[in-house]
Amino acid sequence: MNEFWAQASDILRERVGSNNHTAWIAPLELSAIESQEAQVAAPTRFISDWVQRHYADAIRDALVQAGAPVARLSFRVSAARKSAAAAARKGGAANDAGPVRADAARGADRGSEHDISAPLDSRFTFDNFVVGKPNELAHAAARRVAEGAAVTFNPLFLYGGVGLGKTHLMHAIASETRARRPESRVLYLSAEQFMYRFVQALRERTVMDFKEMFRTVELLMVDDVQFIAGKDSTQEEFFHTFNALVDQGKQIVISADRAPGEIKDLEDRIKSRLQCGLVVDLHPTDYELRLGIMQSKADSFRAQYSGLQIEPGVLEFLAHRITSNVRVLEGALQRLFAFASLVGRPIDMELTQDCLADILRSSDRKLSIEDIQRKVAEHYNIKLADLVGQRRVRTIARPRQVAMYLAKQMTTRSLPEIGRRFGGRDHTTIMHGVRKIEELCTEDHGLAEDVQLLRRALEA
Repeated sequence: MNEFWAQASDILRERVGSNNHTAWIAPLELSAIESQEAQVAAPTRFISDWVQRHYADAIRDALVQAGAPVARLSFRVSAARKSAAAAARKGGAANDAGPVRADAARGADRGSEHDISAPLDSRFTFDNFVVGKPNELAHAAARRVAEGAAVTFNPLFLYGGVGLGKTHLMHAIASETRARRPESRVLYLSAEQFMYRFVQALRERTVMDFKEMFRTVELLMVDDVQFIAGKDSTQEEFFHTFNALVDQGKQIVISADRAPGEIKDLEDRIKSRLQCGLVVDLHPTDYELRLGIMQSKADSFRAQYSGLQIEPGVLEFLAHRITSNVRVLEGALQRLFAFASLVGRPIDMELTQDCLADILRSSDRKLSIEDIQRKVAEHYNIKLADLVGQRRVRTIARPRQVAMYLAKQMTTRSLPEIGRRFGGRDHTTIMHGVRKIEELCTEDHGLAEDVQLLRRALEA
């Protein structure tokens, strides 16, 4: 049988090409021929199913051409073939068809993997991620995944607003995993890149190469998954890729700007899969976390600017005044150090107010919808995720309408923009909520007092 398979394998290499042969034929084994039925062993169910659909006739014809008494084929998944394939990927094995160029194949696979992966930012590590109450769970879960220990959650789904640390944690997981386990296949990219690669594979008729690339990784990381919403073909492929990796026990990490259930136009079956793991909300930063981030960044900037010092009280002032997101904080501090270095002045309160006048004015003028949502959720003692979610029970729906009303009254955002911040709701829903609170405030003194109390707290 070994002789039959060796000859058939050579015939198939000429027929399907070296790349396809390495990916689909080389992992197979001819285990027996009984009653004109050739029994073929494959290392995984995915390879077995795909070969049956695409190469069964070619394999039978090649065996017949090699002199084997074969009229039909049967396939099975073999643990032995799985081990042999794994050994071949690690650089050593040869199959019955002759030596496989495992080192070269592995090198090509790794090269392709890094070609398709998005570049990692070396600044985004666990060591310089400042942990506080709003992000401690996300940090702990990301650490657990990167350490490679067995986890009970798959996928890990991180979500939150702009500048709260999602991408930082994604890069940190990928970098730490590659550092700890260099042999691991780690694939990190944005949902937009996933879609682009899939469309490219369709156009170039290399869909199976695409599938093989994505379904043979140890860790798949997809950033901003909300961008595949409404893209039917891409969602279909993402769904099957997700299932294939989970079935193999491979880890998946996903990020988005909102919870899975709140992503409009995302298929229900994908929402369900994403919600079956650990879903973690990175909350907006509080004062303590902002101050910690400022202190960490200031230490880094001092090294860059020859030990330039910042006077006491400045960081505390900025942490109080700039509440939008971490990126604005970092940009403000970078500008402050650069300005002080160029003009040769100390970084004191006077220079800070002169240098950052526009940012401070913007912070004074613009109250964010997220600030309002957080304050309303705290006031009514409900979860922020419920406030922007779809639950319609009165204890959540009324505070949600209060938040909508305050967002309309206290920000310059349009109704469609407010709707997007409330789980992708239509602008007419926001208008109804605003009018409802206006009506109730004239009848319900308790509600009117709540609204006034919240308004004063937000203005302060």
